[in-house]
Amino acid sequence: MNRILVIQHKMIGDVLISSIICNNLKKAYPNAQIDYLVNDNTVDVLKGNPNIDSLIIFEKKHQNSTYELIKFALGLRKNKYDLVIDAYSKLQSWIIVLLCRGKRKISYKKIGRTFLYEDNIPYAENPSTNLGLAIERRLSLLTPLNLNFELDGQPKLFLDQLEKDFADKIFENHKVDKSKKTVMISLLGSEKLKTYPLQYMTEIIDFISDKYNVNILFNYFPKQLEEAKIVFNSCKKSTQQNIYFDLLGSNLREYIAIMNKCDLIIGNDGGAINLAKAVNKPSFIIFSPWIEKKIWATFEDGKKHMSIHLNDISSDLISNKTEKQLKENTLQLYEKLEPKFVIEKISPFLDNYLL
Repeated sequence: MNRILVIQHKMIGDVLISSIICNNLKKAYPNAQIDYLVNDNTVDVLKGNPNIDSLIIFEKKHQNSTYELIKFALGLRKNKYDLVIDAYSKLQSWIIVLLCRGKRKISYKKIGRTFLYEDNIPYAENPSTNLGLAIERRLSLLTPLNLNFELDGQPKLFLDQLEKDFADKIFENHKVDKSKKTVMISLLGSEKLKTYPLQYMTEIIDFISDKYNVNILFNYFPKQLEEAKIVFNSCKKSTQQNIYFDLLGSNLREYIAIMNKCDLIIGNDGGAINLAKAVNKPSFIIFSPWIEKKIWATFEDGKKHMSIHLNDISSDLISNKTEKQLKENTLQLYEKLEPKFVIEKISPFLDNYLL
């Protein structure tokens, strides 16, 4: 194969996880040109990845204009792709696949769209390993190629020395206690329906501060500053003394560098957790009631990577509910996932890494 296109629009976590397709393709076809088509706001997670030869940026104008989308897709035709793998598999990527005319095209099996692809892979409904469905489904897109090695399902981030030096410097400037381990708190989700109640999160942070002799960092976006302050101000004074509230990166790469110096991460499901796993940090996730844990509980092994979901505590509140119903009632359902349940499950995880 001479040239391959992998398509994954959407969020940072999706783009990072789908990069495993590129990683395995480069191993299988080291001389092939691997192009990765992603949204413009996600490119930072791919910096330094030696398995991606070129990023093709799907810009806002392509997303918001049918004319620009068609022009963009037709422009890809000149690349004469030998293989196109569509890991996104929604309307915009269907149009791109149709118009760019790759010789062989692979995606998930969806009714009414199978004519676009030579290989249509059924969606796995349940995981068969601890990789989680988010990873297993992406690796399944490589099965038609009959690659003769064990596929690598670990997403990877690549930091250069300047980024590592930045992290060292910012820890030094903030006088982070080197004698203590450092815990990153994924304080807030990307939206309210993915955010564990703030008063509950405060209890978890106080518990960690009381029991373990650690430094605590908060991860949050600038637009979430006021919510972060609410949590900080609600914590005990003794807890506040252990929190380095202003130790933040100004961009995604700086967050990754900072996370790389931490010992573990706990908190809300989202990009921050996926990035932490990609730099090999232990994680504990608090899932929103409407999220399917079996998809995003990647590498769960009961030790290094653990999580909790309301379904683990009261399955009757979750079972037989549609995603729409769960979303409509998420804030009420979150209240059922009381801190005592989280503390009970997180304690062995924290004991293992912090004591």
